[in-house]
Amino acid sequence: MAHGKSAKKRIRQNVARRLRNRQAKSALRTTVKKLTVAVGAGDAAAATAAYRGVQKKLDQAVAKGLVRKGAADRVKSRLAARLAKAPKK
Repeated sequence: MAHGKSAKKRIRQNVARRLRNRQAKSALRTTVKKLTVAVGAGDAAAATAAYRGVQKKLDQAVAKGLVRKGAADRVKSRLAARLAKAPKK
C-alpha cells in the first residue's frame, strides 16, 4: 500500500480515470450494439444514423487514448462493410 501523500493521490487519480475509461468504453460498445441491431432488423435509416454515432464515439475514444487509431479504423471499416451488405427493407 502507498505511504506517501503523492502516491496516495496517484491511486485516487487512477481510480477516477479507470472509472471514466470504463464508462466511455461501455458507451462505445453500446453504440456498436445499436448499429448491429439496426442492421439485423434491416432498418437502413436507423443503421446509417447509428453508424455516424459509432464513428463519432470511436474518434473520441482515439482522441482520449482509450482505443488505438488502427483498431478504431478497423472497427469502422468492418461495420461499414456490414452496413453496405445489409438488406434494405
